[in-house]
Amino acid sequence: MTPDQTPDALVIGAGPAGLMAAEMLVQSGLSVLLAEAKPSVGRKFLMAGKSGLNLTKDEPDEPFLAAFGPAGEHLHACLSEFGPEHVKRWAEDLGQTVFTGSSGRVFPEVMKASPLLRNWLARLNNKGVDLRTRWRWTGWEGSRFQFETPEGTRIVTPKVAVLALGGASWARLGSDGAWTALLAAKGAEITEFAPSNMGITVEWSPHMEPRFGSPLKSIAITCGGKTATGEAVLSRAGLEGSLIYQFSAAFRAGAELQVDLFPDLSAAQLQERIDKAGAKTSLTNILRKTLRLDPAKTALFLEFARQTPRSTLGSTLKGLTIPYTGTAPLDQAISVAGGLRWRSLSEDFELVAAKGVFCAGEMLDWEAPTGGYLITACLATGRAAGLAAARTAKALKT
Repeated sequence: MTPDQTPDALVIGAGPAGLMAAEMLVQSGLSVLLAEAKPSVGRKFLMAGKSGLNLTKDEPDEPFLAAFGPAGEHLHACLSEFGPEHVKRWAEDLGQTVFTGSSGRVFPEVMKASPLLRNWLARLNNKGVDLRTRWRWTGWEGSRFQFETPEGTRIVTPKVAVLALGGASWARLGSDGAWTALLAAKGAEITEFAPSNMGITVEWSPHMEPRFGSPLKSIAITCGGKTATGEAVLSRAGLEGSLIYQFSAAFRAGAELQVDLFPDLSAAQLQERIDKAGAKTSLTNILRKTLRLDPAKTALFLEFARQTPRSTLGSTLKGLTIPYTGTAPLDQAISVAGGLRWRSLSEDFELVAAKGVFCAGEMLDWEAPTGGYLITACLATGRAAGLAAARTAKALKT
């Protein structure tokens, strides 16, 4: 075994939270070793960029913070110091011009993650961050960190450490949740992971096959006491899309799902049009011709409400119950709920059970919908943990 490596700071995990923590540490004048288990960094970040990298949401502080639910009180301070406006400036400092879409979502003009990540890694390298890939953390030896690497076992003895180990979705990209056993052994409390920003499963009949992949545009969903409008997608497994993801917690609880296929019309207005069509008009013609319902919505209605009495069609179109069977599995979810409990951390994101060890990113017990909230919170917590770790390291030097 080679002699211990003794950087001022160790960061484990090279996603957005870990990269931001490493930058805060090196900017504070500390030597930084950044360890990543996979062969390359930011894999989940790059995957997010494949459909257009949504960096943040341009909206006032109050609704932005509200998206994080009960965890908002714990994230308030770091998001106040590094919120949507800060994220935009950060991206532009890395040479990526951003724009705000009509929904308030903020994207780089190139719509990709790779140019931003490439520039960020170059900046960290120029500042002296020592990046090691294929370094998998396997546990503690007292206050020392042990890694399995291509060169064998390595031991790192830093003054401080930041853990940015991800959640437990998309294991092939590095977020496998294997760290939970290591922290639990130290006495940290961990809430079991559950899928978030995931699709739901529906047992379709064969007649739905031609509609898989079709969007359900301009619909409203009511579930768990909340209503929101937007777009979903019919998939072979069930329903997916940003509108579906907003109801992750309600779906996990099994709350009833109702879809409003005409959010801009009342049930009375719809029923009036239906009644005018006449009793001899078939249900299919009422949907397609009288109401001009598109093929995807028509198929969905016929799947679950074909036997609806003509007299109640209007109200059923406004509240179509979808009998979903569950949620997509954890490893197919965009993110997770659960993780390291807040009471296991100080206000500065330091582990109560391991002084000098700070935590950030998706491994913390918070969840938020897609729309820029996820990346912003990872950056903000990484920044806060990095700065707190830097203060601790400097205090130890004096």
